[in-house]
Amino acid sequence: MRADIIFMQFEAADRNIRHRTETRKPKKWTKLYISFFFSLLSAPYLNVFSVNPELILIKENLMWSEALRYCRQNHVDLVSVHSEEIQRRVMNVVKWPSTEAVWLGLRHSCTVGIWFWVSGETVCYQNWAPGNGTSEEDCETAVRSGAVQSGGAQRWISRPETDKLNFICRRN
Repeated sequence: MRADIIFMQFEAADRNIRHRTETRKPKKWTKLYISFFFSLLSAPYLNVFSVNPELILIKENLMWSEALRYCRQNHVDLVSVHSEEIQRRVMNVVKWPSTEAVWLGLRHSCTVGIWFWVSGETVCYQNWAPGNGTSEEDCETAVRSGAVQSGGAQRWISRPETDKLNFICRRN
C-alpha cells in the first residue's frame, strides 16, 4: 500500500507565509530525497537552510548574544568547531548565507586573553584567517566573537559582538 505525500509550497509576501498543499501519489522518491528537496525549496522563504542533520544556517541578521539566545531556545547551541570534520560540515552549510560572515559559538575573554567555545571548551583545532584570533584583541571597543567567512577559504574571523550576521545552530 502506498501512502500519499503532502507537498507544501511556501510563498513569501510581505513577511506573511501562505501555503497550499497538493496530494500526490509517491513514485520512487525516498524520504531522504523528499526532506532534502523540501529544505531546498523552503530555505529562502523560511530563513533557514540545512543539508546537514546536525547543523542549521539561520538567515536572520542578529548580534552574537541574540544568535546564542535564538539557538539555545530553538535548537541546542551555536555551533562549536572542535575538529576539521566539523569545519567541513560548517563549510557546507555556509554556502548560502545572506551576510559576508556567519556567527559561530566562539567567544573571546578579555580577562584571560583566550578564545573559547560556548560549549565550555578552549580552542584546540584552529582555522583562523590571517591576522585574526592570534594577536591581542581590542577589548576597549567591544567584546569580540568568532564568525566564519561565507566566501573564499571560509576561515574564522574576529568580529565585534554587535555586528548583525547570519548564524549556525547545532541541532543535537
